Amino acid sequence: MPELPEVESLREFLDDRVTGETVARVLPLAISVLKTYDPPISAVEGRGITAVARHGKWLDLTVGDGPEALHLVLHLARAGWLRWRDSFPDAPPRPGRGPLALRTVLASGAGFDLTEAGTTKRLAVHLVHDVLQVPGVARLGPDPLADDFDRDTFAALLAGERRQVKGALRDQSLIAGIGNAYSDEILHAAKMSPFQPVRSLGEDGTTRLYTALRTTLADAVDRARGVAAGRLKAEKKSGLRVHGRTGEPCPVCGDTIREVSFSDSSLQYCPTCQTGGRILADRRLSRLLK
Repeated sequence: MPELPEVESLREFLDDRVTGETVARVLPLAISVLKTYDPPISAVEGRGITAVARHGKWLDLTVGDGPEALHLVLHLARAGWLRWRDSFPDAPPRPGRGPLALRTVLASGAGFDLTEAGTTKRLAVHLVHDVLQVPGVARLGPDPLADDFDRDTFAALLAGERRQVKGALRDQSLIAGIGNAYSDEILHAAKMSPFQPVRSLGEDGTTRLYTALRTTLADAVDRARGVAAGRLKAEKKSGLRVHGRTGEPCPVCGDTIREVSFSDSSLQYCPTCQTGGRILADRRLSRLLK
């Protein structure tokens, strides 16, 4: 799943290519992709794209300006992706064939496809007058790379939290943009168990976690900056230290990276760096609360 660093890179990538361009046509090709119907998706055709923004993991293309502006808001979900094309075939694509979910063609002839692999369709496209009409955007917490997201702001968000730290970092209504991969990376950098309760962090732990969060995300954004959309997935994977690297040596201490599996996901961690050498066998059975 693309997270904050990849979506920020996609925002910059699109901003360079579509801002100032006119939308020629938008072709929805999967029944599940459009989450709104009023205004119709055809309302963006013939209008210019005036800005590209990011809200957590959401992309926001402003189409038109002034009070009549519309927002084409995209969420790539777990298996979605954006593919840039310099040109398209003359024949329109056939709905329901392959992973193609939506095609946006610009007056210049270039544009982008939204694709989604697999059978679970979660990729979402909304067309709204106000971006806060999208429920997933309206409930977002603050952006962790915003200038005003300081250590005290972070501490205030965690105050009263009774969850484990891994779950808190992934909660989009608490902090926007962090998913499974970068929460693993942040916790590895902070040398913390993913199962540690937030309430046990203390002042030093909160500071350590905040520093790891800002540094990990900022470094990932820097690595992704300027990378073409088609290479972002590979760039993300190459920069991860523990996530997705079960059985490999930890790049910090050399211990074997371990995994805890859940019904639809897994987490990775280094026992030496994060849990005092102990193995986390299962979330329910683990007693590693410190």
